[in-house]
Amino acid sequence: MQLTQQNPDIHAYLASDEAIDHWHPGVQDTADALWSTTGDAYSYAKAAFGFVRDTISHSADSGDPRVTWRASDVLATRNGICHAKSHALVALLRAQGIPGALCYQRLTEDDGTEPLVHGLIALRLPGSARWSRLDPRGNKPGVDARFDLDHERLAFPVRPELGEIDYPELHARPHPAVLKALRESVDRPQLWRLLPTAL
Repeated sequence: MQLTQQNPDIHAYLASDEAIDHWHPGVQDTADALWSTTGDAYSYAKAAFGFVRDTISHSADSGDPRVTWRASDVLATRNGICHAKSHALVALLRAQGIPGALCYQRLTEDDGTEPLVHGLIALRLPGSARWSRLDPRGNKPGVDARFDLDHERLAFPVRPELGEIDYPELHARPHPAVLKALRESVDRPQLWRLLPTAL
């Protein structure tokens, strides 16, 4: 699949906003701590991916009803759904000068019902012209997402026969429909009802 930048300016993928708040001291402290154990962009990106995937619980797996959406809150609570975890990883990447984008998929249950938009990320290492998608959702039985910039190892490869979709756009900011659902939900059950089923 050919990934396409929604914004042609690469600097848009280094910017901060209300959700990707990489200027926040909590994000900066985490980024600095991860950088101190790595020292180069590739190793840092791999460490940041592993940190978000493995140390921040996906709330559907943990049963946590709280809804987080700001990167700083995701890191502070160690909790969030795929979209929130993606915000956190993009913030950590941008905090160290690595362009990060938000990506989306439309996924369904095994029978093609109950569609929902799933969030993941893409990064572009400094000096590279190539974007690579990664999924920090968190592994569990049947899900084995890995850090691999050459061959995608996503949590959920799409099944077109079930109406699932890989959206090729690289978003510099969270999709408005996704962000609206996150911001307006008082708990995760309400969030499942408000998240878009397609983009």
